[in-house]
Order: sequence, then C-alpha cells, then structure tokens
Amino acid sequence: MRTKMGYFLVGGIAVVLALFVLEPLLTQGTAMYGSSQSKVGSVDGEDIEYAEFNPKVEQSLAQFKQQYGGNVNAQMQAMAMDNAWQAEVGAILLGKEYNRLGLTISDVELFDLLQGKNPSPLIVQYFGNQQTGEVDRAAVLTSLKSQSKDPNLKKQWDMLQAEIEKQALQQKYANLIRNSVYVTSVEANDEYINRNKLANFKYVNLDYSSVLDKDVKITDADYKEYYEANKKRFENPTETRSLEYVSFSIEPTKADSVAVKAQVEKLAADFKTTPNDSLFAANNSDVKVPFTYISKGKLAPAVDSVIFNYPAGSFYGPVFSDNSYKLIKVIANKFSPDSVKASHILLDPSKIGGEANAMKLADSLKSLLQKGGSMATLAKTYSVDGSKDTGGDVGTFARGAMVPEFENAAFDGNTGDIKVVKSQFGVHILKIEKQIGSAKVAKLAYIEKSLLPSTKTKDAAYKKASAFLNEVKGDNFAALAQRNGYTVGLADKVTPTQGFAPGLDNPRPLIKDAYEADKGDVLSTVYTMDNAFVVAHVTGVQPKGQLELEDVKKQIQPMVMNAVKAKMLKEKLEKALNGSSNIEAVAQKVGKAAAPVQNLVFANPIIPGLSQENKVVGAVFGSQVGKLSKPIEGDKGVYVISVDGFTNPAPIGNTYKQKETMILGVTQRSLGAAFQALQEKSEIKDNRVKFY
Repeated sequence: MRTKMGYFLVGGIAVVLALFVLEPLLTQGTAMYGSSQSKVGSVDGEDIEYAEFNPKVEQSLAQFKQQYGGNVNAQMQAMAMDNAWQAEVGAILLGKEYNRLGLTISDVELFDLLQGKNPSPLIVQYFGNQQTGEVDRAAVLTSLKSQSKDPNLKKQWDMLQAEIEKQALQQKYANLIRNSVYVTSVEANDEYINRNKLANFKYVNLDYSSVLDKDVKITDADYKEYYEANKKRFENPTETRSLEYVSFSIEPTKADSVAVKAQVEKLAADFKTTPNDSLFAANNSDVKVPFTYISKGKLAPAVDSVIFNYPAGSFYGPVFSDNSYKLIKVIANKFSPDSVKASHILLDPSKIGGEANAMKLADSLKSLLQKGGSMATLAKTYSVDGSKDTGGDVGTFARGAMVPEFENAAFDGNTGDIKVVKSQFGVHILKIEKQIGSAKVAKLAYIEKSLLPSTKTKDAAYKKASAFLNEVKGDNFAALAQRNGYTVGLADKVTPTQGFAPGLDNPRPLIKDAYEADKGDVLSTVYTMDNAFVVAHVTGVQPKGQLELEDVKKQIQPMVMNAVKAKMLKEKLEKALNGSSNIEAVAQKVGKAAAPVQNLVFANPIIPGLSQENKVVGAVFGSQVGKLSKPIEGDKGVYVISVDGFTNPAPIGNTYKQKETMILGVTQRSLGAAFQALQEKSEIKDNRVKFY
C-alpha cells in the first residue's frame, strides 16, 4: 500500500476525465488581468491558489515522465497543466452540484466501499489479487488498524478515503444523469428508418473548382452575408492570440561541419590507441551506451546493420548518420540467450547491519536453495522486493531491462544457476529459471558526437535576430522581413495554455508574453527555440465570445469565395433546368453526365466518389420520385438531383432493442452535456498563462 498510495490521486483525475469528458469542455477562460499574483484562477468565486495547484501539475508531469521515460516536451508539459486544471475545475463544479442535489455517501456506504462486499475499485487496486481480483480483507483491516501507530499511514488513508468518496459520488451523479434520459418509440422508429431506408438517385454537379478564383470578385456585402448566415460558428470559447514571427536558424553551418569532422577524426585516432576503451568512450561520447553486452536492434540503423558482423578487436567509424558521428570499438562478442526467466531474493543491507551481514546471509540462503530449499518460502520471509508475494518471480526479460550487474549474472550463467549479486538496490540471490533463444551480442566501446552549431554560428544568428528586433515595428513586420529575405511564419488562434505552435518547438515563454501584449505589439524578447532564435509580433487578439466580422474575415475568405461561386453556378444550373424534363437533359445542357447513386442511406450522407454532402443527401430523402430539384448548394459544389426510387425496410422487429441501443449513445453524450451545462452556467477565470 505504501508503494502505490502516491499514485491514487492520478487515478482520481483519470476517473473525472473519463467520466465527464472534461477535456473539450474546460478550456474556456477569460482575460487574465487584475488577478492576485497567487491565484491561478477561480470557479464561481472559489479561488484556485498556485501553492495548492502547482504540486498537482508536478504530479501530472511526473506521470508523463514515467510513461515516456523521462522525456517530456513543451506540449506534454502543457497537457500535464491542463490535466491538473481540468480535475480542479471538475472537482469544484461537481462538488457544488452534489451539494445542490443532496448527494452524499453515508457511513454504511463508506464502510462497504472500504471493507464490505462491494469494495471500491481503489481498494481492489491496492489490496486485490492481480489474477483473481479478490480483495485481501485481512490486509485492509490490518492496515486500517495500523493508522493509530503510523501518522504517515493515517495521512495516506485519509487521502484514499477522500478519493473513494469522490469516486462514489461521481458514480451516483452519473447514474442520476443516465436515469434521466429516454428514447421514445417514434425516435426509435425514425432512427431505424434513417439507417435502413435506401435511396436511388441521379445527380449533376458543378464543382466550385470549375470557376477560377481570379474570375471571382468578393465584396464586403458577400462577407457580411456569409457572416450573418453563419454567426453561431464564430463564438470563441476562449481568448486567443494570432502571431507572426521570423525564425533565425542556428543549424550547423558548413564551417561547423568541417570543424566537427576534424574533431571527430582526431578523436578516432586517439580512440584507436587508448589503453582504456570504456573510460575514453564514457568521457567523450554525447550519448551514453552502457559498457555491457547489447543485442542487435539497440543502436542506430546505420550502425546496427553492420557492427554485429565485426570480430572482436575491430574499429568502426567515423560514420555519419542521424546528425551525429559514430565511433565504435568491438571489445568482445558471443552468442547469448535472447531472454531469461529468473527469480530472486533481495536483501537490504541497511536493515540487517550492513553489507557484510547481507553477504553472509545471502551465502546462507544460496546454500539452502542449492540443497532444495523453496525460493517462494525464502523470498516471502527475507526479500524486501515486491516480487516476494509471487515467489520471487521477476518474470522473463531481455537485455537492457535490468541493472547491469543483475543482467550480466542472468545472461552469463546457465539454467539452474544460483548466484549472489550486488547492485544499487542491495544484495540479490538470483536463480536462473530458464534461458530462451540464442543470438549474437557484442560488448562495445561507443562514442557518438553530435553535429551541433558552434558558438560563432549561434552568436551570428542571435545578432541578426536582435538587429531585426531593434528595427522592426508593429506596422512593418512583414514588409521588413520580406525586404531582408526572411520568411514570416504564422501561428493563428493560439490559446493561453497551448503547448505547441506551428514552427515553434518551445513556445510557452513566447505565448505567455503574447498574452501580456496588445494587438500590433512586437514582443520585446528574442526567444530561443531548439534550432532557432525567434522574433514575434501579435497580429490579432480574439476575445472570448462572439467574434466580429473583422476578426474572422481572413479565416472565412475561402468559404465566402465558394458562396460567391455557388451563386454563379446556381444561375447556370437554373438556366439548364428551364425547359428540362429530366436529369439527363440538365446534364447535357451543362456538358456533364448524370451520375447514378444506388442504395444510399440517410445516416451515411457520403456521395460515392465525392465527399460528405449533408444538404444534398437531406434533399434526396425529402424529394418526390422523378421530380427535378432546384440547385442545391453543397460543400464541394452545386447539385441538381432526381430520385429514381426508395426501398423501405421491413417494419422494425424489436423496438425495445432499438431503444436500448439509442439510450446507450444518448447516455454517453448526456454526461458530457450535463457537465457542459454546469460549465456554461459558471464563471470560470483562467489565469494559468501568468504562471506557466
């Protein structure tokens, strides 16, 4: 329990996220000014303090590091911050809703969740058998009783109990929402018809691409007409910024490449003659490769494909691949198992009087095992490792999975061997249960030198960036960049907590400053990215709420262009319809062929060979057989249709089953919709951009 308890809060966060679909709903916020320096945000007046919030961000980030091997980028950092924020906002809003509805967990319910026949999933997780799922209730009771003597354990139980109550309340609320949804027989029948009624029709279409953009003149009236007709689309859920920027590359120059190559060639000469291969490699390599036997597939492909064919004593390199030079000495090679199944007993010297006592006990246990003693019994009695509950079994592992000392002993021995091994974790009594497969492995002294820009290259790029920053103004950013031959990058609709932006690999400092600037401002800093220095300019501030036409004019230009083209193409098709009695006549007048479509259903509005055309398919199922339609404005062009006929499905056989299927989908959507309603009724202030 002590080893697992530190992660239960993350489990709680995951439940909130999964249960209430928070991610697309809680990214809303307001302008970030005038708030206390210690407040990350607030929900309906309830403040979220930085001192309490930041440890949750760090915990979320630690989970990402554990999942991805310690490597996290700016986007993952932003995701960790979002996870913590979403959980915090969710806890506040749902807590208020529980109180309003009178939802509570009684003492009897809590007892059942902790010790009864219906244990909480968290109790199952910490005290359950991994194979059977059965909870060790004796272990639960023992741990609960031990609280009075262990303050740390009591603190852990208090946290666990709070999380169990939270999850139970969430489940009650979810059940309440689920039980409030209903599907009528009419709705069930309509859904059945929409998925099973078939339509056969013909169409003639004129693509928007058939009209050249240069032949279209868009007026302000066209923009306004489109904007007014689609106004609901332009409600901004959160304040955003739009940016222009210029990147000044700090990629290695040709001179850098020559210098690094010369350095590598000298290094190669010294490497060939050094008396201490492993130490020389460790001191000179940018990438550390353990000085132990490794199997094929662990190195860069250019090296991996050849090095295992070299005999011991060979020297390979320098070879350049993946932006680095590789130098390798083959110290030894041999055939070795692909994997090993092993068990062990781990002794902690600090608990038994030091290393000498640990080694003495290890030798005694080794002798007992060699005489037929039970590994499972001895492991349960002496081992401090979690594997003691599974007979000391550490499973089957390949090279690279264990610490070098343990791995070498396991792979270099034979099946049945029992060895005493010292590692950073303590003293192991290792038993090799089974060795599987056989493959060639090699021990290598490995040096990798990356091709990096020199200080001179970095200084030159920074000097150019600084000169541009000193000269540029808000109203001449693009013009000055063009005059100097620089490419202007665009980052549109950047949200306050965004962890990525096109062309910017470390954007958080830049985004943070952009939210303290106004439209037209040139940010006063030269920003450092992985491979460039960046100078940026705020081109737009899109406030939360309804955006004005000027805010979206550039964004909607392609759609307005198509709307103007649609008017032109409609006019052409209306002329073709005049005097035409069938779809073939219309097609002939516009120089097209009438295209047939068979067995289309309303629920899947995709015209084969074209695209999804909701308006067109909707018109098909609302038309009379044999009647020519008026021109229909679709997403890809303008259409005229004529329905050949419909095939109605057999009457629905089981209305109850249809309702049940629909209720499942409605229920899943209703949980998110309920939370969205809570969020929309609340005043949420998000100041995270001031802190992260």
